[in-house]
Amino acid sequence: SAKTDHILEVRLKKPVVYFPSITTFMVTFPQRKDIVEKFGDHWTDPKNIVTNGPFKLSAWEHEYKLILTANENFYEGRPFLDTILAYVIREKTTALTLYETGELEMVELPPVAIPHFKNHDEYENLPQLRGYYYGINVLKSPFDNPLVRRAFAHSIDRSRLPLLLKGEEIPSSSWIPNGMFGHNPDIGAKFNPVVAKKLLAEAGYLGGKGFPEIIAMYNTNDTNRLIGEFLQAQWKEHLNVDIQLESQEWKVFLNRLQVDPPQVFRLGWGADFPDPDNFMNLFISSSGNNRLRWSNPRYDELVALGATLVDPKERQLAYDEAQRILTETDAAMIPLFFATQNLLIKPYVKGFEMNSMELMYLKKVSIATDSIE
Repeated sequence: SAKTDHILEVRLKKPVVYFPSITTFMVTFPQRKDIVEKFGDHWTDPKNIVTNGPFKLSAWEHEYKLILTANENFYEGRPFLDTILAYVIREKTTALTLYETGELEMVELPPVAIPHFKNHDEYENLPQLRGYYYGINVLKSPFDNPLVRRAFAHSIDRSRLPLLLKGEEIPSSSWIPNGMFGHNPDIGAKFNPVVAKKLLAEAGYLGGKGFPEIIAMYNTNDTNRLIGEFLQAQWKEHLNVDIQLESQEWKVFLNRLQVDPPQVFRLGWGADFPDPDNFMNLFISSSGNNRLRWSNPRYDELVALGATLVDPKERQLAYDEAQRILTETDAAMIPLFFATQNLLIKPYVKGFEMNSMELMYLKKVSIATDSIE
């Protein structure tokens, strides 16, 4: 309830130790109720939306660009920039070309270009609270057998991924990200091809014989293709199984995961707020983001417990046990690495900041016009 014009009091039904973290998530930001009620589904249109940040949304051409203009009434004072243009560019290589020709001031590098720019003055590498994983539909044969899932998880040499992707990614067999409370690098199915072969044999597929061809699906982009081809080769080398790769555009891919997830598929998660519950809650039985068709009552219990424990040691133990169920015992998903942002930023762009949740604070960004060539 609103105590005053500037104080909001929130009463919780039960202890939620990460509640302060939730207040950093954009869904908690104030909105004009009258605007939402007046315009309904169109309240976010540029002509209708009322925002309280340093910039206002002036135009939104879907699949093309956003135009932000300075908010003269921002409580911290006017931002330095008058206008920001943000373009939607599907191919990173296309965006890089536009950067090199001076059409863009900032760009995310495609993996193939990272080595060339890594020692460049304009290069920035920013760690993220973002995990990349391959999910498994545990209801589809042969992955309804946990021995098969564990075999696949143990047969990936994750240490090769940074060499492949070239972006200083952090390989990981555990799920809670590096840099976040609850991270434990000792958890997960470590690379062990001997164990992997043994598990597959115990599942009835000695030397990979009789194993059906598997479809592994990812949404179309260069990074996902590289990782898919890497896993395809790893599973062939260490398990002698054949994987058919299939890529789909993002919207089609998401619909497929919702309606009928394939046997194996790539997904990831970036932090909405900086707490492990945001990652562990994804895979509880009732989660709308659980594409694994997997359910484990003990896992659900531990995640619920972790949300209430005040003692950090007790909370760590709860998340450790939950992660072991998810990535080792049941092996319902296969964590691969924690991502980084690899950017090029023009030297005349000053004051740019991006945090580990990929949120940009744009108020202090300025252009040093005397430095533009």
